[in-house]
Amino acid sequence: MDNAITTAGAIRRTKPRTSAPGDTTRSFAAVSRVVKETNLLERTRLFYILLFSVLMVALGGAIAGFFLLGDSWFQLLIAAALGLIFTQFAFLAHEASHRQVFVSGRANDRAGRFIATAIVGISYAWWMNKHSRHHANPNKVGKDPDIDVDTISFQEADAAKAKGVLALITRKQGYLFFPLLTLEGINLHILGLRALITREPVKGRWIELSAIAVRFAVYVGAIFWFLPLGMAFAFIGVQLAVFGVYMGASFAPNHKGMPLVGPEEKLDFFAKQVRTSRNISGGVWASAFMGGLNYQIEHHLFPNMPRPHLAKAREIVREHCATLGVPYTETTLIQSYGIVIAYLNRVGLSARDPFDCPMVNKFRRA
Repeated sequence: MDNAITTAGAIRRTKPRTSAPGDTTRSFAAVSRVVKETNLLERTRLFYILLFSVLMVALGGAIAGFFLLGDSWFQLLIAAALGLIFTQFAFLAHEASHRQVFVSGRANDRAGRFIATAIVGISYAWWMNKHSRHHANPNKVGKDPDIDVDTISFQEADAAKAKGVLALITRKQGYLFFPLLTLEGINLHILGLRALITREPVKGRWIELSAIAVRFAVYVGAIFWFLPLGMAFAFIGVQLAVFGVYMGASFAPNHKGMPLVGPEEKLDFFAKQVRTSRNISGGVWASAFMGGLNYQIEHHLFPNMPRPHLAKAREIVREHCATLGVPYTETTLIQSYGIVIAYLNRVGLSARDPFDCPMVNKFRRA
């Protein structure tokens, strides 16, 4: 593979091998000009109409299968299918939040809010706030909410603070990463709902609360009405587990294990977005599986670029990175998981063993 794999660590101030200071800033202007001249920011309405239609047909098929199967443990296959379908809808809501679907910001917000709340069941406003802060400062300590501790520690300083059972989890968090993702689905629902019921101002609060409440009543009500109690709980558990694993497995490869930017580090926009992001190879199949997140570098440079144009933008960005000597990271999906697991385990070593005795350790060091 001809692309360097970047590992974790704070970014140091360096100069491009073949360019003077400031060239990376001018390079982004050059890249933007080429992107605009090749119409890569033009909306692809037909693609998103077809995508939404396919997902609605898939959702309708899953619902029909649910009612046709009746009282059967094969219903867990329907639950798993719904977990996949809801994740694909979440990808679409993510694209709408970035203004990738429509020209109008209002139309994107309406579509994104409807998909996120009424179909997926998570808060669009919460996601927008969190994800916008991430895009502004990816992997920057103190600024990027995606590297804040949340059971999993992404920084050694956070891992070192873990105590008790959490310390046990943290020390092996790389190996436990995918098992823990089975709980991420319910975590996303809870975090979104918590953001909606705070006293902080939230745009569209009551619209989202109403949509989520109706969705919950119809979805959960139907499951418990038509299925025996134990099977109903199993159905919801499988759906949420698949949703959580799929979401986590799609977003984690993008930045985890890439360089962290210190609180005082200053990087220009181009270097900041490229150096902290990782692409996943695989072309159209990876794009379909990950909702376009496989082109993470290009997505961060041009957040409002429609999914079908990201592959062409990749060629342009790679060429400019090669010219400037800026590392452009791309791996296979499997390799990215290996990097993420190794990185999380390395960070987890900072967690204090809850069974260590400070007095014994003192004499060990003596």
